[in-house]
Amino acid sequence: MRILVVGGAGYVGSTSVETFVDAGHDVTVYDDLSTGHAAAVVRPARLVRGSIEDRQKLQQLLRSERIDAVLHCAAKSLVGESLADPGLYYRSNVAGGVSLLEAMRGAGVNRMVYSSTAAVYGEPRRVPIAEADRTEPINPYGATKLAFEGAMRWFAASHEFRAISLRYFNVAGATERNGEDHDPETHLIPQVLRVATGEATHVQIFGQGYPTPDGTCIRDFIHVRDLGTAHLLALEATAEGDSSLEVYNLGSAAGFSVREVVEAARKVTGRGIAARVVKRRMGDPPVLVASSRRARRELGWQPEHSKLEQMLADAWAWRLTHPAGYSRQPRTDGLTLDRGSSEPRGERPASRSASASA
Repeated sequence: MRILVVGGAGYVGSTSVETFVDAGHDVTVYDDLSTGHAAAVVRPARLVRGSIEDRQKLQQLLRSERIDAVLHCAAKSLVGESLADPGLYYRSNVAGGVSLLEAMRGAGVNRMVYSSTAAVYGEPRRVPIAEADRTEPINPYGATKLAFEGAMRWFAASHEFRAISLRYFNVAGATERNGEDHDPETHLIPQVLRVATGEATHVQIFGQGYPTPDGTCIRDFIHVRDLGTAHLLALEATAEGDSSLEVYNLGSAAGFSVREVVEAARKVTGRGIAARVVKRRMGDPPVLVASSRRARRELGWQPEHSKLEQMLADAWAWRLTHPAGYSRQPRTDGLTLDRGSSEPRGERPASRSASASA
């Protein structure tokens, strides 16, 4: 299969590229490198630098590479930023996504898997969350991801188009080659590990006294390797069938509390990790966990790496071998950039506290 991974230089996209390459598929990555890293793209995958809003360039690439199917991972994904600048999120996540759909239609490519989010559900009425549950996002990030799912649904109704949207909460872990290197970093596990390395003095836990076993919020996590497998199974599932959009949740079906994550990180790293409870944030539900029963039944997806200790151990191992992320990992394997290359980023100043939000 010839696969185009849009956003394939980011954390989720790059590890999915690894999965596809290991499975023998021909992979092209399209990324503007605004948050991704050229060094994250494993060979023999090819990197083409460009904007998702450049419909003409995308259409030409889809044709020239004779692409069979697209994995769409490109998106703005910071909740706080989406609240501060919703226009940016609608331009990127909705208008940019529609640009990709139109490029696919122009090039005759009719298979897509969308890396979506369980944030489309908002504050759930029940857990674990099922695909048929109410979708009522509480921030522009979730709203724009849901809006693009709507665009895919109408494309499927109007054209020959088969798509699958995968909704999930938190991704964690790493491969030997790729891990998390975000700026800013807002995810729970990397924040906790920053304390273990001494980059921060303590983790902030937002609130306690929630109706959970230890009083802290419970959140769903899946290993990035298991997400890559889900992406591949979903792409394969678009090979046949009627024009449609199918939605699947991915998750552990159990979840882990913030305190559980901190304690497990202490054991995995063998280091002290100080934690301080601060005022809880508005809009933080006690439990966010998605049911993945349908994905397991229909796609044959079985998470094999999503135990908390393994996710932490893999993330910790990557952090120890990449203390500066990708900024000191020069690419030497013949990467091709069609429009310049990204400038290496210098080391970021260390913040002295880490916010344990999921």
